[in-house]
Amino acid sequence: MSEKFQEFVEIPQEFIREGNQFLVRCTKPSRKEFIQISKAVAIGFGVMGFIGYLVKLIHIPM
Repeated sequence: MSEKFQEFVEIPQEFIREGNQFLVRCTKPSRKEFIQISKAVAIGFGVMGFIGYLVKLIHIPM
């Protein structure tokens, strides 16, 4: 009975130990990375906006 209880208590401890292996701290992007990400997001917004405009332009007259 004591062995089963001991195993039951160890399961959450093993889970926490395994989870701590993957703990990674976030890092602040450099200025170059930030500008690159910002440009990619702006281009994405522009492309999606243009596609939405074309779809609306085609479907309104129908």
